Amino acid sequence: MAASSSTDSNLLWYLEKLNNKEFQSVKEHLIQAPLEFELPEIPWLQLRKAQREDLDKILTTNYEAHITWNMMFSIFQKINRQDLCEKIDARRNRNKEAHKVLVSKKPLLQWKEGIYPKANDEFYNSIAPGLLHVFDMIFDPRNNLSSDNFNMFLMGERATGKTVLIKTAMILWLRGDMWKDTFSYVVHLTSHEINQMARSSFVELLSKDWPDSQAPVADILSDSRKLLFVLEDLDNIKFTLNMDESALCSDSRNQVPVLVLLVSLLKRKMAPGSSFLISARPGHQDAMDVLLKETDFSIILNFSDEIRQAYFSSFFKDSRRATIAFKFIHENEILVDLCSVPILCWVVCTTLNQQMHEADDVKLEFQTSTDIYSHFLTNALTSEAGVVAGQHRLVLLERLCWLALEGLMQDVLDFSDQDLRSVGLTEADISVLQTTNILMQSSNCEDHCTFVHLHVQEFCAAIAIMRPLVQTVLPSTFKEKERRAEYNDLSPIMACVFGLLNKKTRDILETSFDCPLLSGMHRRYFLEQMEYLGANPRVMEHHMPLFYCLFENQEEEFVKQIMGFFVEATVLIRENKDLMVSSYCLKRCHPLQKLRLCVQDIFEKKVIVVKTSSSQMRSLDHWRDFCSLLYTKKNLRELEICNSKLDSTSERILCKALRHPSCQLRTLK
Repeated sequence: MAASSSTDSNLLWYLEKLNNKEFQSVKEHLIQAPLEFELPEIPWLQLRKAQREDLDKILTTNYEAHITWNMMFSIFQKINRQDLCEKIDARRNRNKEAHKVLVSKKPLLQWKEGIYPKANDEFYNSIAPGLLHVFDMIFDPRNNLSSDNFNMFLMGERATGKTVLIKTAMILWLRGDMWKDTFSYVVHLTSHEINQMARSSFVELLSKDWPDSQAPVADILSDSRKLLFVLEDLDNIKFTLNMDESALCSDSRNQVPVLVLLVSLLKRKMAPGSSFLISARPGHQDAMDVLLKETDFSIILNFSDEIRQAYFSSFFKDSRRATIAFKFIHENEILVDLCSVPILCWVVCTTLNQQMHEADDVKLEFQTSTDIYSHFLTNALTSEAGVVAGQHRLVLLERLCWLALEGLMQDVLDFSDQDLRSVGLTEADISVLQTTNILMQSSNCEDHCTFVHLHVQEFCAAIAIMRPLVQTVLPSTFKEKERRAEYNDLSPIMACVFGLLNKKTRDILETSFDCPLLSGMHRRYFLEQMEYLGANPRVMEHHMPLFYCLFENQEEEFVKQIMGFFVEATVLIRENKDLMVSSYCLKRCHPLQKLRLCVQDIFEKKVIVVKTSSSQMRSLDHWRDFCSLLYTKKNLRELEICNSKLDSTSERILCKALRHPSCQLRTLK
């Protein structure tokens, strides 16, 4: 597919269509035109002597292509050569359509049925129209909601639906159902693509998807206000965006380091007036500080209680079951947090629904995420879709868990076909794992797959730790790693290991797969380590990772035995679940004498609250329960509160607990 015909993209062809008088008039207009376009002037003597071939070369050498064509379009209008203007317009319209065809063929933008569970698709289809309407409205210049050089940020944690929303928006644009008169060109970039680049010019960046890398750059940039850049996963870009303005580039033809190119575009040194739609995960404020302006707009994808309840209603269909399941989840902050993104909400609902089918009284007994993952994995691999011979079922589980652990240890989250083969997974195995939604197509890398969610991979890695598996090296280990692939926090895996030490939870896997887990060895090891930590309290910055491990375990005597090593504890509270697991563990810490407490974010009001939300109500309930420790722990003598932010209600609850007749505190800092 050619960008345009050999004639209508050739400036010399247009110049040759002019008679001598018109050509002379063009040269005279070129004396003033550069000033109107704020460009360097062309010496009159050079213009005066120039023939048509000379003028073509002068303009091509001195100005970028889009500037030359915009300037010549203006001059053709002034000399009444409307036929030439119409030919340029026709070429531009043709290239707009050619661009849409190319965009529709991008592999990572092609919509593939069955990637996500059906329940997820149905729920997404019910809430997406509202968000997409905001996308359309915000960028529409008729609404005066956006400004030149406008950035729109789409923020959300892993798997909240950012990529799906962007894909949907682009598909609607391709169909003419969105941004119809707003954008002529949409340039889609991912952090993965950018991280693979070393140096590039803006022209080369625009041309990367065009045949023979020849994009109609002059037409794409003819009106940069009609140009939208979609930049996915800003937080995954491997370099910082803070750089001196003097280092930026304004010439689309110059090849520069990709950092300079990207920041120059974001700062609109090139393509001034263009717009950006940027997705990112929270927690990388440095990049946001560099880019965010007062006139920009942010959307935060957050699975609120109301949206979560809507998901349960959509999934279960039966209102009675939906109500029972939703109420059960909201009694446990660990499960509430587990339902914080759609795909994990599907995992939870699928598991609850399975147990409801098996029990007439729909009694639900799950307490931990390990419970949920154990039942989910077992149900998936023993279901009709995942059914395999009994002996091979264990082999499949081991290969899956082997892949999970080695991936995390080697910073590989997106697996190539070679990675899957290296742990022994066959084509049939992979089909089973994808059919059961344990593995799914990666949204980051073409022809790669990934676990349905990182938490599921962490759980499978915990199983691998408790099995005598042989270490292997994944082929992708030797490839350059992305920023997001760096896996440095092992605490979620350790929490699942503690969860698997619970006999009831462990029995689910051992019975279904005939795979004994090495629980005794790990139990003895953890007891030795906890005794050491109890005797050396300064080794731990705070005790929250331990508390999450013990909450996952839920074995009363084991938890008491470990907490019995600690006479002091440091607690960091940021979320409701922190309060819940801290209370659970500290209630079982009989020797506790000193408590250090840091409370952040959870009670801090960033906006005026007209009505207390259910999450805020739960925060106060958990806080009240936590504060009861101050008068129920008979050995507690010292409380130190540091770097904490409480509101008036939480302060009153704390003060009431401190004034309780049974409070034995002697020191309050």
